[in-house]
Amino acid sequence: MNMTTYEPQALDVLDDAGRKVLFTEARTANTFAATDVADDELAMIWELARWSPSAANGQPLRVLFVRTREGKERLVRHLDEGNRAKTLSAPAVAILAYDIDFHEQMPTVFPARGAMLRAAFADQIEKRESIAAYNSALQTGVFLLAVRAAGLAAGPMAGFDRAGVDGEFFAGTNWRSHLVVNIGHPGADPWFPRLPRVPVEDAVVWV
Repeated sequence: MNMTTYEPQALDVLDDAGRKVLFTEARTANTFAATDVADDELAMIWELARWSPSAANGQPLRVLFVRTREGKERLVRHLDEGNRAKTLSAPAVAILAYDIDFHEQMPTVFPARGAMLRAAFADQIEKRESIAAYNSALQTGVFLLAVRAAGLAAGPMAGFDRAGVDGEFFAGTNWRSHLVVNIGHPGADPWFPRLPRVPVEDAVVWV
């Protein structure tokens, strides 16, 4: 009998510099420099973010990049007052949304079972919306890491009128906004003081 020995695949470990960029020294930016963010940089962010995990590879996250002054002025009237000035100053802004009709893409993104999943979800709009909201939030975490990996700072904000943003930018579509993210290079005094993390003993349990 021929016996083959399984060799576990050795995965790369992120070095200390990478951990600092993505995690330990990364911060939410509140001011931005006037330095432009190029279309290629925004494309790089999405190229990284789109590899995020999602249930059944459904990938409901959608992104609208707002770059023009006119577009930002349309957006800021739907933001909370405290978020408006920094959004106008950001070189680029991403409106992150989820597609409630993500199931239409299932034959493409999950070929083995896609047609079955598309049919199963066809008449379940409430279930689709719940799945899309949860999985787009998962993808959003990876999107923020992608911004950092592209050498840029992110300023995520949930303080806005979602119905207003949807009416302004997504009328007649199946997209629903869930987060606004300012993107750019940090400006003057961009960081609030680092806040404490939850103690490990209160957050992690070993069994």
